[in-house]
Amino acid sequence: MSRISPLNWPVVRQLRGGDLFARGENTESRRTKEMEGRTIDADRVVKSVCPYCAVGCGQNVYVKDGKVIQIEGDPDSPHSRGRLCPKGAASEQLVNAPNRLTEVLYRAPKATEWQTLDRETALEMIADRFMEARKNGWQDTDEHGNPVRRTMGIAGLGGAAMDNEENYLIKKLWTASGAVQIENQARI
Repeated sequence: MSRISPLNWPVVRQLRGGDLFARGENTESRRTKEMEGRTIDADRVVKSVCPYCAVGCGQNVYVKDGKVIQIEGDPDSPHSRGRLCPKGAASEQLVNAPNRLTEVLYRAPKATEWQTLDRETALEMIADRFMEARKNGWQDTDEHGNPVRRTMGIAGLGGAAMDNEENYLIKKLWTASGAVQIENQARI
């Protein structure tokens, strides 16, 4: 049969092959048959949660040679069932952006330039400032003499992409620290 024969037309092949709804291989081009998924050569798949909103949709993160090559919705996620919004679907660009910051930057008071800090130094600075703000804002009693044991020097703002267990532990940390101003990004 010649290549340009009417018997080779997709509609004729579809009807001859019993594929009335055009979902079979008769309607596929050679190029389509030769295509492979972009995740086929991934070394591993890591389960994750979308970082953008309070829904916390499940994601499958495909990794090859230690680099994220694709992020897709996780069909095992009970509430998103493999679906992602446009921001979640584009989160691979967030991970692999060429201008993404990957080190701690610090600008001292009144300085005009940023300097790079190692993580240990940055964490020590944060802990020192946290303890100083807690101490300076501490209240043992209110104006009527009632015991309150709280600080107004620190406040907490949680992220909506965390799961219930993480939020529970962070709430316990803030409460144990004496903070009363505790909020979550999901409610703002």
